[in-house]
Amino acid sequence: MSLSRSQVAAVLAAVTITILTAALLALSPSRAESAPVWAPADTAAIHPGTMMYTEGAQCTANFVYTDASSNVYVGYAAHCAGLGEATDTNGCQAESLPLGTPVTFNEGGSLVSEGTQVGTGTLVYSSWLKEKELGTTDANTCAYNDLALVKVSAADVSKVNPSIPFWGGPTGIDTDGTAAGDRVYTYGNSSLRAGIALLSPHTGVSLGDDAADGGWSHPLYTVSPGVPGDSGSAFVSADGKAIGVLSTLGLAPLPASNNIGDLGKELAFAQQHSGISGLQLVNGTEAFDPIL
Repeated sequence: MSLSRSQVAAVLAAVTITILTAALLALSPSRAESAPVWAPADTAAIHPGTMMYTEGAQCTANFVYTDASSNVYVGYAAHCAGLGEATDTNGCQAESLPLGTPVTFNEGGSLVSEGTQVGTGTLVYSSWLKEKELGTTDANTCAYNDLALVKVSAADVSKVNPSIPFWGGPTGIDTDGTAAGDRVYTYGNSSLRAGIALLSPHTGVSLGDDAADGGWSHPLYTVSPGVPGDSGSAFVSADGKAIGVLSTLGLAPLPASNNIGDLGKELAFAQQHSGISGLQLVNGTEAFDPIL
């Protein structure tokens, strides 16, 4: 069967378009090619457990997150950017610093010095600010949703690794809560410990979830308890899955206990309301190892 001149021209045009499309795709970086390249875990300056300073207030980084555009975020507690008392827990009522507030990543901070700055970022999401904006009234959301995200400056992304020091992981997100006696693991880094890394890893046990809060919180004891400056710290389960973020120090009825907000719920709220497309937790590059 012979082709007319017009048919030959159409075929050649289609082939040309196909070749050009393939060439353009080859030149365009794929999501995998443009994804962040993590620093080695043993030399990364920014990671879960890094000290974070916001206008002089110190907290601890929890997990690393990315979005659909491969931007990199580090989480801490929303109350770390709060303007009220350290004991404020109701994000629907408390005042907070605005989005765009600079945040620094530091190491070696103490009561007399903020230590060495190792990177910079910008506050881009706060559950407390969003709750107020939305007019949230659910008591459990107001009391326990305590997550903020700091976007790491482009110049410092190469310093980031998502692994939790000492323990490794996270290996995903815990979705079934905790039962009394479940072992938990964390890495707090309060300036009250003078930047001594040996004092940062903790392990403890869950006190059992309270159904009354709808799964928003997990009370627990650790050895030693979290102290001011540990706020925002990551907590993981016995299989390395991210359970939650350190929010408060319990005074009653369980003195010296800690309370963590459920990360699954906090992240779902952020995914729905932050405006950050494709927001997700990043698993650690290092295997989780719960052996002390």
